[in-house]
Parts: sequence; structure tokens; C-alpha cells
Amino acid sequence: MAAPTRGRRTRNPNKPGRALVLILVAMIALTGGMFLSGNTKPRLGIDLAGGTSITLEAKNSAGQKNAVNQTNMNTAVDIISRRVNGLGVSEAEVQTQGSNHIIVNIPRGTNSKEAREQVGTTAQLFFRPVLTLDAGKPTPQQSASPSSSSSASPNASKSPAGDKGSGEKATSSSSPSASSSPSSQGRAISQALKSDPSPSSSAGKSGDKASSPASPSASATSGDGATDAQAAALQAKFEKLDCENPKVRSNTATTAAMKTKPSDPVVVCGKDSQDQWEKYILGPAAVAGTDVKKAQAQYDTQGAAGWQVTMQFTGNGSKKFGDITGELAKKQQPQNQFAIVLDGEVVSDPRVSEALTGGSAEITGNFTQESAQSLSNMLSYGALPLSFKEDNVTTVSPALGGEQLHAGLIAGAIGLALVVLYLVFYYRGLSLIAITSLLVSAVLTYTIMSLLGPAIGFALNLPAVCGAIVAIGITADSFIVFFERIRDGIREGRTLRPAVERAWPRARRTILVSDFVSFLAAAVLFIVTVGKVQGFAFTLGLTTLLDVVVVFLFTKPLMTILARKKFFASGHSWSGLDPKRLGVQPPLRRSRRTSAPVEPKEA
Repeated sequence: MAAPTRGRRTRNPNKPGRALVLILVAMIALTGGMFLSGNTKPRLGIDLAGGTSITLEAKNSAGQKNAVNQTNMNTAVDIISRRVNGLGVSEAEVQTQGSNHIIVNIPRGTNSKEAREQVGTTAQLFFRPVLTLDAGKPTPQQSASPSSSSSASPNASKSPAGDKGSGEKATSSSSPSASSSPSSQGRAISQALKSDPSPSSSAGKSGDKASSPASPSASATSGDGATDAQAAALQAKFEKLDCENPKVRSNTATTAAMKTKPSDPVVVCGKDSQDQWEKYILGPAAVAGTDVKKAQAQYDTQGAAGWQVTMQFTGNGSKKFGDITGELAKKQQPQNQFAIVLDGEVVSDPRVSEALTGGSAEITGNFTQESAQSLSNMLSYGALPLSFKEDNVTTVSPALGGEQLHAGLIAGAIGLALVVLYLVFYYRGLSLIAITSLLVSAVLTYTIMSLLGPAIGFALNLPAVCGAIVAIGITADSFIVFFERIRDGIREGRTLRPAVERAWPRARRTILVSDFVSFLAAAVLFIVTVGKVQGFAFTLGLTTLLDVVVVFLFTKPLMTILARKKFFASGHSWSGLDPKRLGVQPPLRRSRRTSAPVEPKEA
């Protein structure tokens, strides 16, 4: 006799309470992070907040092949970001799109014409000798300038062969020979301007300060035509300059980069190692950025220099750089420094102790990896074999952006209302689970978008809003698949709890396949498109991933818990699981078997 088989006991290996606690903790953490960071609203794109969007297309310069690559594009983005920030713009976006486009989004409140001029022009990189420097504020009108002081700086230079520079840069208000009065400082500047920055003769004197001019032959070869009147004008502009004012600083940089010849002296601004603004008077350009063949950030593993920036010059640039460093090495600070000027702003002012004639040089100091990489990118951009063509410019007024946002929100509200009405009408009590899941998905989406703004520069544009609206239908579709599988189980005669556990594996496969297709479409769209369409693809992909999270960690656990409640388990008419409404036939009763008629026996 066969042993009786035990019926399998339906077990739920999952812990629905744990999943609900997990997603609740995630929601609290994201919401708390949003409020603590102060980013309580998603960043709005140009089409919603208003502003100017400029699309630049990169081209290879004449005679250059394969110059449009990821490294050069990233360097260009860094430089354009500096330009935009120089305009005093907040929350501007500069990023690559595709392989050969750069998108510059500048929010409202910025002069669009000025922005286009700054963004679309080729970078100007020059090495200029420092004549004098001071703190960034306007110089007080006094008979004597402040006493000098010195502090450490991350900008110092040494030769590639290991010849060390001073390792520090003085932040004195003026050179020693010019510290007595503004008039003596003006005379020193005049003398320095008459000196040739790249002398051809080695018979010159030591050239200490401007008070000891270079040799007569060097002075005679100077093509500057600098006069005492020019020096006085530079000195007056220098004293009035306020580098701490963003607008003044931007105008100064624009004048130096676009309205001043390389052969003319300039007054510019720059930051020191303590991130404080300084102002400079610089001599004529001695070396151009196009003379830099290569620049890169490296870590000195042999000595104690740490992070450093190495430069390699072209053949002509090597001679120019050797001449200027040889002349500067004879002088005292600050006139033994050369300023690296990018777009009319000093990005570094290393000190020189001797001529660097090897065709390469190193800039060392208290660099971090980030600061060394930033400086090397700027130096590389001076010789960047790229040119940019203005491909498209879109200007959106704040009023138009507000109208678009308002229309998008109305469309989203209408779509959500229609989905909710359908769920309530068709699924009744089950609609509460779906609506609650939609609210959880909305909270996660909103908080993540708010945090992604400052984290990765994500901005919510109108196509992104459309992606969020489409996501409502995708999320609701996942609930419908799960609910219909449960109903199929009830139609088959199962009670609710077994129906939920049996329906989940089948619904899970369908939901994953459907969401994978949606995510794959969003990923392909994000990769192959340029511009605002990427906002739609990004939002669609994000909400698709969140749909999986919500269904697995909230909808299914909540359904498992509610299946134990009498309202749903008993098939209440308003539960959405009423057997009669689902067309379930009552089980057929078996009739008693009647015995076959017995034929009467014959007597």
C-alpha cells in the first residue's frame, strides 16, 4: 500500500514587511537629503526657465586630422565653462553632446549677445612677463603703498633637468623699486616696458627690477613704443581696477582678450593660491599658446614635488620660452614671474630662477590632482587644433518658459487623472494599491531629480516633462499586469492568497520584459540624440528603473499583506476581486452515483 502523499504547503519566502520598510527608509533618506542640501526643486532647463541655448559644432583646424576627440572636447568644455562663469552666470550648463557638439545653456539674466561673443570665439593663450601685481581691490590713494608680504603658492617653475625654482610666489603689493610711491611705480613700469622681453643679446645687465633696464640694444629692438604717458595710463587703470567685482572683471578680461594686441601691455585679473583675486600689469606677449605642443598633469614619483604640470614647446616656441625665462631669471619678484593668460585672465604666474632652454618645462608647487589637471587643460587649449561653428542658438523668454511649464503640468495632471479614474472604475479597491504605488513613484522621481540637478547638472526641460508623463502609463501598466494575473488565478477557482503568490512569478516576467524594452529604447535614444531630446530619454529611463523598484519593493509586498485582510480575501464587491464580477462559475456539485439496474433473477 502506497504511503499517502503530503500536500505541498504554500510558503511565502519573502518578507513583505521588510521590503516596505526598505523603500520607506529610502524615501525618507532622499527627502531628507533634498531638504538638507537646500535643493527642494528640480533645476529647470532653458526652455522652461528662460535663457539662451547655444549649440557649437567642433571642426578640425586646417592641416589637422582627427582633432575632434573626447580629450580635446572635454578641454574645450572646461575653457568655455570658465568663459561663461566669467560673465557672472549662475547655474549655466556646458556639456558635450554626441562626438562633435557642445551645448551651452545660459539661464535668463545674461546678455545673450555678450555670451555668444564669449562662447563662440577662439581661446587666446599667451605667456606675458609680470611687471607688477597687487591685491584685487582698488588701490587707496595714498602716498605710499602697503608693505610687502609673501606666502606660499602652488605656482612655481623649474627646468625639466631638475633645476629648481624658488618654490614660492610673493604677493607683495608692488615691486621693491616701486613701493615708495605711485609715481616711482609708474616710472618702473615705463622702464620695464622699454625692455625687450626676449632679448637676442646675452650682454645685458642683471636687470633687477624695472629700475635696472636691459641693455641699450634690447631697448632699441623693442617694438612696443611704450612711453611714460602709456605707463601712466596703465598705472591709473591698474589702481582703479576692482577684480572682486564680477562685472568689472569680465569687462577687463574681454578688453584684454579681444581689444588688445599681443604686442601691447595689459591690465588683467587672476587668482592666487588662496583663491583671492589679484590684479596685474603685464608686458607684451612673449610666447603664444600655439607654441605649446603638449601639456599634461603628472605625479612626481621620483621626488617630493607631488602633482606637477609639464609643458612641451614647438621648435619656435622653445626658443621664445628660453629667451623670456632667461631674461626673467635676472630679475627680482614679481618681475621674475611670467603670467599664463587665458582669455584675458591670469590662470598661473610661476616664478623663474634660470633660463629654461630645453624645449620643455615643469610647473610645480602645492598642486592637487584636480588643479594640476585644470591648468594642463588650459595650457593644452592654447594649441587645441579645433575651431567651433555656431550651429544653433535658441532664446526663450521667461514668460514663454513659464507658459510651457504650466502647459506641461496641466497635461501631466490630466494624464494622471485619467489613469486614476480608469483604475478606480475598473479595479475598485485594488486601485488604492495602484494609486499609492504611483504616489511612491512620484516622490522617488521628484526627490531624485531635485538631487541630480547639483550632482550631475540635470535640468528638467519640456521633453523631460513629456517623458515623466509617458512614465505614468508605463508604471500603471505594470500594476495592471499584476492585477490581471491575480484575477486569472481567482477565475481558476483559487482563493486570494494562493492566487497572489501564483500570479507574481508570471507577472514579474512580463513586467521585467516590458520595462527592459522601454529602458533599452530610452538608452538608445539618449546615446544617438543631441540636445533636448536627451532629457526625454533620461527621464524615461529613470522612471522605468523606478517602476521596477516600486513594483518589487512596494506594490507586491503591499498586495501580499492586503490579501490577508477580510475585505479583499472575502471577495467584497468593492474590492475588485469579486468572483461574481470576474465571471467565476460556482463549482459543480457531484451527483450521487446510481447503481446499474439489476435484472430480476429468474425463479
